[in-house]
Amino acid sequence: QVQLVESGGGSVQPGGSLRLSCAASGFTFRNAVMYWVRQAPGKELEWVSRINIYNDTMYAKSVKGRFSISRDNAKNMLYLEMNSLKFEDTAMYYCSTDSSGTPRGPGTQVTVSS
Repeated sequence: QVQLVESGGGSVQPGGSLRLSCAASGFTFRNAVMYWVRQAPGKELEWVSRINIYNDTMYAKSVKGRFSISRDNAKNMLYLEMNSLKFEDTAMYYCSTDSSGTPRGPGTQVTVSS
């Protein structure tokens, strides 16, 4: 079955950077469109970014120009490079094989605070 494990979160100051990773298994990763989604406290799950099998990428307006999604099919890994982080980026971040966020891993917490 699909297994996804996110890592790389942490606490950073505004303007800082983090790189999230997602280890995928249980499916043919190279054939899958992959997503990052996030959920802030008290808010609904929000789509952040997508990368398809041709490495075409898309971003939510709120992160465009600051975040960069990438993948390594040889390692079954998905990444999210996050720069110029803002308070409003604070959330639990998940990788998923669907824009709905289901299925997803346990998540990795990103906290942006001064």
